[in-house]
Amino acid sequence: MYDDSEPGDDLDYRHAPGTRVHYRARSRGTDLAAVGRLALQLPGALFSLFLVGLLGRGLQATTGLPYGIPVGLWLAAGALVFHPPAEALLARYLLRLGRPLPQEAAVLAPVWREVTARAGVDGSRYQLWIEESGEMTASGAGGHLVIVTRHALETLPTSQLAAVLAHELGHHTAGHSWAQLLGWWYALPGRIARWALAAVARSGRRGIKDMPPYAVAVAAGLVALAGYRVLALTFGLPLLLVALPLLIAAVGRRTELRADRHAAALGFGPQLARVLAAEPEEEDEPGFLRLLLSSHPHPRTRLHHLQRYLAQTG
Repeated sequence: MYDDSEPGDDLDYRHAPGTRVHYRARSRGTDLAAVGRLALQLPGALFSLFLVGLLGRGLQATTGLPYGIPVGLWLAAGALVFHPPAEALLARYLLRLGRPLPQEAAVLAPVWREVTARAGVDGSRYQLWIEESGEMTASGAGGHLVIVTRHALETLPTSQLAAVLAHELGHHTAGHSWAQLLGWWYALPGRIARWALAAVARSGRRGIKDMPPYAVAVAAGLVALAGYRVLALTFGLPLLLVALPLLIAAVGRRTELRADRHAAALGFGPQLARVLAAEPEEEDEPGFLRLLLSSHPHPRTRLHHLQRYLAQTG
């Protein structure tokens, strides 16, 4: 074992720079949680495809542009999730992230090298970015982005910083990060349409206040009748859309627990537990519905699932 530490550096380094690191033959995969996330996001993607197709038809009618061109471009754009230069543009201009400064890279580089060496993964394939945030976390995005908050970088001991990075590496190696971004991209047109409909609904509610009561009752009856007819013709399938946010959140919580397990398997279980234990408690306990819609398990739940790893190292 070698010592690559500076004052205040408490990480147990096991891999010296320049020494041979054995990479796994297959360091990235797609687990059932990632597949489940993609499957649950399929209805939103199909709805978005329908909207893009309508837009393409409108452009064809007005400009003569074949409607398949915008549809094809939109479908092909999903491949940018796996293209590092495109990811760098996404990180800088959409996510508003910054590259580590030299002094920050001096802290991150040996920690990231140790984490990826333990995992048998080529760390140079990933891009480290800094987020200006007061939260004590990191995150992963796309195929190669590993995002560390400045607060975590400046306040966490290096062993706990390594645990957080190992958690995010677990998301990448299991396919969680790219599946999440891919689902987000292909659901974006539908999300924009919902925003527009919500804006129209807000303006409509202001107009309803000026309507006489009998007119409001008639309009509500017509909407209820139309909704009943749609449900009858589709055998109630639209009701499944109500359950989708709950199912997607449940899969998100599962991915977090699996990433915790990945970090613990690399030897960072106790350090990750300290990070979770240090998270500030909310003044009020979150409600049941809020817990169901949360994509992250409660810290106490994550600590509970880490117990067996803590017992092994205790």
